[in-house]
Amino acid sequence: MADSSFDIVSKVDHQEVANAVNQAAKEISQRYDFKNIGASVELAGETIKMTANSEERCKAVLDVLQTKLVKRGVSLKHLDYSNDGEPRVSGKEYRLEAALTEGISTENAKKVSKIIREEGPKSVKAQIQGDELRVTSKSRDDLQEVQRLLKSQELDFAIQFTNYR
Repeated sequence: MADSSFDIVSKVDHQEVANAVNQAAKEISQRYDFKNIGASVELAGETIKMTANSEERCKAVLDVLQTKLVKRGVSLKHLDYSNDGEPRVSGKEYRLEAALTEGISTENAKKVSKIIREEGPKSVKAQIQGDELRVTSKSRDDLQEVQRLLKSQELDFAIQFTNYR
């Protein structure tokens, strides 16, 4: 019997991010508490840019964006904030940028591989392949156990399971 496997990846659904940013921008333009304060949110390539005329309003824009992302199934762990999530002053406006991160770094892949080795079933093997991890085993039950194990872990990056065979 051939080995079963799946891949552990960290990918962003760019269409869902674009939809969430558009929904947030629409809500910000319509809400009364955002009137006349220059609040905006936009997607520029791989970066989400938020602006407002005060630090509190800029954080409120971030809150609206995060709510929309969660509703659309995008993990907030994909966002990498500039200035540790604190808005910076640029002239008379406050700006906050969040870069979208994809892929599993080698360091994070080693962490996941170590978790699988130490806490997972013994028949399971994990291989680092670029920015993803391939997990193989003869038993599909063992692979499902690894997925449950990883979902229960508090990882500081988002993961998805793909190519289940």
